Amino acid sequence: MVFCGTAPSRISVARGAYYANPGNAFWRTLFVAGFVPLPLQPADFRRLPEFGLGLTDLAKHHFGNDDELPAEAFDVPALKRRIQRFEPAILAFTSKNAALAALGQRAPYGPQKMTWRKTRLWVLPSPSGQARRFWSETPWRLLATTIDAPS
Repeated sequence: MVFCGTAPSRISVARGAYYANPGNAFWRTLFVAGFVPLPLQPADFRRLPEFGLGLTDLAKHHFGNDDELPAEAFDVPALKRRIQRFEPAILAFTSKNAALAALGQRAPYGPQKMTWRKTRLWVLPSPSGQARRFWSETPWRLLATTIDAPS
């Protein structure tokens, strides 16, 4: 399974780790929702393959808040090539912004009807502190319980 965000934050770039802003709930949620058996920190991102998890972003050459990114920052064809190459069972967008950019349409939280070949698609609430008013752990927990479920 792969989690896909929009772009790394300035703090994540400075620290050289995914979801490194202290206000981001990503790492805490991985543990609390049951994706990983122990608490992890941003510096532990290289350990995620041990748990069958991966990370990527739509923007590989830009960073910052979504509203600061140029329109060409999101490289959807490159993301699709990576997903087709590695064929994860699930690609989970870690925000509605990421899903909208990748899918070209608004999508509700949870599993999506469309797939990218064999890869099932999910949309999750953003763990960013800036999106706290939209935050819910529920879709994250639901996804964690369905990781090994057949498609």
